[in-house]
Amino acid sequence: MPFAKKSYGQHFLTNESIAEKIANALSHFHAVENLLEVGPGRGMLSKYLVRQYPTMTMVDADQDMINILKQDALYKNCQLILNDFLRMDLIEHFFNKPLYIIGNFPYNISSQIVFKMIDNREFVPGMVGMFQKEMAARIAHAPGSKEYGVISVLTQAYYDVEYLFTVNEGNFNPPPKVKSGVLRFTRKEKLHLDCNEVLFKSIVKNCFLQKRKMIRNTLKALLPIEILQDPFYDLRPEQLSVQNYVDITRRVADHRMSDPELPSL
Repeated sequence: MPFAKKSYGQHFLTNESIAEKIANALSHFHAVENLLEVGPGRGMLSKYLVRQYPTMTMVDADQDMINILKQDALYKNCQLILNDFLRMDLIEHFFNKPLYIIGNFPYNISSQIVFKMIDNREFVPGMVGMFQKEMAARIAHAPGSKEYGVISVLTQAYYDVEYLFTVNEGNFNPPPKVKSGVLRFTRKEKLHLDCNEVLFKSIVKNCFLQKRKMIRNTLKALLPIEILQDPFYDLRPEQLSVQNYVDITRRVADHRMSDPELPSL
């Protein structure tokens, strides 16, 4: 049996009940026809998933893991793909059909997996994933907490995020140095925000680059002083909701129309 490889960020889940619990988290979604497991490894989670989704797809960048799964008759009707998930063209592979994603995600690429989900949100209605606990908290936290940040806002703009449960270090081989957290993402009904989404993303990122400062300081080059005098702009980035950022984006966009000489972000 191949050992876990640091280069792939592998920590193999060894607790059967936790694997089953993660798989069962998909029951929240209805009519899951296309399921993709990212990084199945030796198949601890896969064997619970395949019971419900016998034609599921699995993608792993490690040839050894793909070979292990191919030798198991349990997965004879599954599609096994040797590839880096982050480089996959999901539309090409799944023909723009609704796709659900699940996995015990490598810590070193977990945030990138979330952003890939967001970029493909038009046909990814939901995802269940295990993350480093700190990252899971950051994604799921509401405004007002120190964990709330860029990835919180950008994810919660398009998905409802639930923190399901924590997994301790001893449930893996080799054990990681940190705890893990399992999240469930459910896409919101509206796929697009009521603002310029490119500008929205830039404003969110720029505000959090100066997260200790009041947003007035970040936005002073984008909005006139008479607007910024409003006490609302005394707030700091982690205190703003997604809707607050949408409103700011619309305000900046409106002001840009009246003053095209404004600097870009």
